Amino acid sequence: MTTTTPTTAPAADARMLGLAHYAARGVLEHVLGRHGVTFLQQIALRAAVTADTPPTPDELVARIRASVKGDPADARAALDTLRAKALLVADGPHLLPTDAGRDLLATVAAEAAPLSARVWSDIPADDLAAAGRVLALVTERADRELAALERATEK
Repeated sequence: MTTTTPTTAPAADARMLGLAHYAARGVLEHVLGRHGVTFLQQIALRAAVTADTPPTPDELVARIRASVKGDPADARAALDTLRAKALLVADGPHLLPTDAGRDLLATVAAEAAPLSARVWSDIPADDLAAAGRVLALVTERADRELAALERATEK
């Protein structure tokens, strides 16, 4: 039996996007698991670290939801866990990353970097630029559809 390699790539669609997302996320979750942190906790911690001004819990929940479109209760649980692990600390109405939280993100980034480099290596810059444009458009459209669905649910 002879197998041949297709000469054209399959068209991108929602399934292919999902498969790529979960494959890359699986790599990151493997790294995060070694440090006892979940994907959502990492998203929450990164939101706190990258905030322009010290965020409140509600602001962090909004940023987390903007990233992963999840349940606000799950975002709040992630924040509570990060506080319990002393990766975030309350400062009045704000939640601030601790040195341990910043160090954790740096460590995860350093461990994930060579894995990510291998995943993305040798992809031509033009292909990455085209994929970036398509993914930005898909994100914009999906965000718009989700907002419409949420408005319809509120009525």
